[in-house]
Amino acid sequence: MSIKALALELYRARQKVDMIEKELELQSGKEQETLKNALKTAQKEWQMLRKMLDGRKESGSFQKRLSSL
Repeated sequence: MSIKALALELYRARQKVDMIEKELELQSGKEQETLKNALKTAQKEWQMLRKMLDGRKESGSFQKRLSSL
């Protein structure tokens, strides 16, 4: 997956986290528990994508340094 595609997925995942957080503020009771679980899942997905993007950027700069030697 390219950096651009990862960045787009990261953006979508962040939007999903934000949307769930806003819904969580408005809901109460059992719906709130469901949303908390969905929020945890969305945050884990966002973190995973963030790490993938960071790793891709780091490996790219590492490759550029090696090619210039």
